[in-house]
Amino acid sequence: MRKSFESEIQQLKDELVVLGNLVEQQLLGSVESFRTRDVDASQKIIDLDDDVNAKRFHIEEQVLITIATQQPMARDLRLLASILEIAGELERMGDYAKGIAKINVRMGDEELLTPLVNIPIMVKKCVSMLNRAVTAFVNEDINEARVIPKLDDEIDNLYNLVYSNLMSMIGNDEKTIQRANWILWVAHNLERVADRVTNICERTIFTVTGELKEIRSSDQ
Repeated sequence: MRKSFESEIQQLKDELVVLGNLVEQQLLGSVESFRTRDVDASQKIIDLDDDVNAKRFHIEEQVLITIATQQPMARDLRLLASILEIAGELERMGDYAKGIAKINVRMGDEELLTPLVNIPIMVKKCVSMLNRAVTAFVNEDINEARVIPKLDDEIDNLYNLVYSNLMSMIGNDEKTIQRANWILWVAHNLERVADRVTNICERTIFTVTGELKEIRSSDQ
């Protein structure tokens, strides 16, 4: 029975990794298509969201089946509850990527107000954080889970740079304000991704220690 349970847990962890990889593709692709103003590529990112949703629901279904058939207790139940939560976090990150792609589609033929500088850096850092966080969960590495949220400050700083640069450009021109908003919304979505990565780290610590506590990057 225990061997069967461990096999199911490993399969669920593997499914989480696959879901995480899909979301990483979404995030990188959404920003690249926004940077290059490739509307067709953005539409593909939007379509990919169906795969992300399907994978999340599949993981949830498998977790519920495992709970019903294996009747896990204590730490095993925390692990399964965390898998449910993390699958949801990953799906919401995919929604942020889809949101970026939708912004690009809504812009149509509108040119970017300014070439992207900090946003491509933001998305690479977000994807790195995400990859590390999922790996830490799979390996139940609480030391890594405590380190990763520190990187959220870097994302926040980049967001603030994007905001400051845009504010210095917009003046009182209504059209310029709208064009600035397109970019600011993209940056905001990425900032939210980093916040959700921290949630994954919290779940990793909860799984191993039983302690569910909010992690603040400034407290690390």
